Amino acid sequence: MKPLSRPPHRPLDLGTLFDDLEERGTSTAVRLSRPLDVAPREGIALDVPRVAALVRQLSGRLALAGVGPGDRVAIAKRNHWDYVLLSSAAARLGAVPASLSAHLEPGTLEELLKRLAPALLVTDTALLGAAREEGRDPGVHARRTLVVDGPAEGALSMDDLDGAAVPPSRRPHPDAPLAIMHTSGTTGTPKLVVHSTRTLMRRLAGFEAHRWPVLGSRPDDTVVSSYSYAHGRALAWTASVLRLAPRTLSVITSADWAEAAPALELDRPTVLEAQPSTLRSWQRHTRGKSTPFDRVRLFVSTFDALHPSTVRDYLNATGHRWPLWTQGWGQSETGPLTFRFLTRRSLERDQGTSPTTRDLGRPVPGRTRLRAVHPETLLPVPAGTPGLLFCRTDALCLGYVGEEGRWRSKLVGQWWSTGDVGSISRTGAVRLVDREVDALTEGGCLEIEDVVDERLPEALECVVLGVREGDPVPVVATDSGELDLTAWRNAVADQPAMADPVVLTWDELPRTGTGKVRRGELRDLLGLRPGAPGTGRWT
Repeated sequence: MKPLSRPPHRPLDLGTLFDDLEERGTSTAVRLSRPLDVAPREGIALDVPRVAALVRQLSGRLALAGVGPGDRVAIAKRNHWDYVLLSSAAARLGAVPASLSAHLEPGTLEELLKRLAPALLVTDTALLGAAREEGRDPGVHARRTLVVDGPAEGALSMDDLDGAAVPPSRRPHPDAPLAIMHTSGTTGTPKLVVHSTRTLMRRLAGFEAHRWPVLGSRPDDTVVSSYSYAHGRALAWTASVLRLAPRTLSVITSADWAEAAPALELDRPTVLEAQPSTLRSWQRHTRGKSTPFDRVRLFVSTFDALHPSTVRDYLNATGHRWPLWTQGWGQSETGPLTFRFLTRRSLERDQGTSPTTRDLGRPVPGRTRLRAVHPETLLPVPAGTPGLLFCRTDALCLGYVGEEGRWRSKLVGQWWSTGDVGSISRTGAVRLVDREVDALTEGGCLEIEDVVDERLPEALECVVLGVREGDPVPVVATDSGELDLTAWRNAVADQPAMADPVVLTWDELPRTGTGKVRRGELRDLLGLRPGAPGTGRWT
């Protein structure tokens, strides 16, 4: 560690991010759909200097709570942008923040905290109380616990640390651990991914922080996001957007329309990025003469490919003449690996059995390389043939906390296994088929799910679960929890054989913090263990 020196030209050091932006004179207005949990009195309208001051104050509180250089700070609380502010405050001390979603089950949270052994756990009364009720006090795995929204037995409160002196800033070595985030955990316990300044802030955020044509934020833009801010995407997004200094940065913390609608009406987005489940939840509000999405010029989807109908509805909801949908594919370990643009025209035709949104585009030029290999021999397969997808990227994470062997087992030479099955065309275009662990013996579950979405409007979600013996089991979520079986059979008549669907409501599907369906938990719920035909070796 070394003392703070003159800030770099591009302010992409996490610990000094907001100080550097303030010194640069960034004038972006920051809007929140609800006040910060760590500073509720600040309200919902902030600016960069005020945010920088909050981060300095938080760093003082963390230091007074006993956090020092090299320590880990676990953050697990209700979803909000203050995950980013707390991470920046911890990094400012030379500590390593670890963001954990409040959607984690108490047992899973306990396992991740054991691996982390943090010097401090930052949490809230709701999460702490729920975990203690199940006999799994998360605070026992940290030296100290800080509760951000009130007093709790055996824990520090924000008031206890009020008036703490602001310590000097530190910048870690570019290749030292900077921040930890977890994978989605759709098939089991999430992995704890370690990134450095070089991989997360320079390679990922730094790439986005250029004013690329169409993609880069403009001075007159209103950039709106809504997803899990415990995800590593929140760090890169914050740094890159504020580096480009749009007029407004707006944060929406929930898919709940009662919270989201006022924020979208107040600051109608010109650039909108949200996780797929949130976009799906808001989709019904894209129809009508006037919608909160009527000014959007650029939609960004970075967590998962969306169904064609969802993309189509949003592109049709905006009054912009040539709106674009940017679809990225990547992982927490790698950041974006491919990207492509979708337009109204590309979604006009009948999607048939080959939905456009499963075409993931091409690797980021000069930054990533991809190849598809046979899952057993690991030899390259012919162009257009599905295989296990491997990548090479300078943004690859440093490893997994407590599972170093697992991380190394996914490396073959300098190639990293994504765990996804897909094909690569002669021109380099990538088409996603499945996660290897979820792979079906015939067809691909993701494409079946897209086909169902196109043909059955009442299906809010379709999840196809492969089984080792017998036909795959489709799970369909509808508003009513009911489904016309005749309509279902007509819709999937040209698809691989499947069992009759299990019908649930949207809320009955178990989800991760980023809204993905927890397929492993859903299997357990339906009694479908043991797993799918996939090996799970590369998960």
